[in-house]
Formats: sequence, structure tokens, C-alpha cells
Amino acid sequence: MSTRERSGCPISLSLELFGDRWTLLIIRDLAFAGKKHFREFLQSDEGISSRTLAERLQTLQEEGILTRSDDPTHRLKAIYRLTEAGVDLLPVLATLGAWGSKYRKADDDRARIATELAGGGEPALARIKERLRQENLG
Repeated sequence: MSTRERSGCPISLSLELFGDRWTLLIIRDLAFAGKKHFREFLQSDEGISSRTLAERLQTLQEEGILTRSDDPTHRLKAIYRLTEAGVDLLPVLATLGAWGSKYRKADDDRARIATELAGGGEPALARIKERLRQENLG
């Protein structure tokens, strides 16, 4: 996935990284589903291919959104974790979730969670960001 910059517009720059179908879903799975391993991401409902997943994970590493480290419990596995830049995407995910809950035919349980998260404002986001920092940054 290329992240060749076409302009200095912050929205354009962000979309060059996150404007595909999969990238924010990988971050969602890291943040909300606790997924850390390649195979876990492959099992998401959306059905990402292993090639696309590998490409997106590599790009997210190169862009400083997540890290990859060896899994000490299994020498053939890697663990993916969010960086501070990845944790800072939480408000973006919350806003997208609330919008999707309001204007799309979302699963009722997931829509409720997204609406509650967005409705909780800064205090709710701060609590979740702190949890993500502890889980991902140590």
C-alpha cells in the first residue's frame, strides 16, 4: 500500500494512510477486540485476505501506528501493539462508530457500544486511551 503524499492537506494526508477498507478495521481489532496476532486478524468478520493483512500491517509499522515484536510464548508468532499514534486514533474510531450507528444498519449491540463510547465524551475516551496505553505501551 503506497502512502505517497499528494498534498499538504491534513485530511488528504490522513486518507492516504487510512482511506482503504482495511486499515482502520485492523486498528479497531487491536483497540476493541484485543487481537494481537496475525491469525486473529484473519478471523475478523470482514474477511481480509492474508496478503492484504500483511501489507496493511507492514504499512502501519512503517508509519509508526503499531509495532511488531516476537511472541515469547511461540517462536513463529509475532505480537502487534498500538503505538501512541495508534492509541490517538481512538476518537476517530469512536466518531466513525457513532456515525455508522446512526446512519447505517449496524448490529444493535455494537451500535449501542459505539453510541455510548462517543456519548461519553472526553472522559470515556481518556479512560479507554489509558487502558490501551497500559496494554500496548507497557
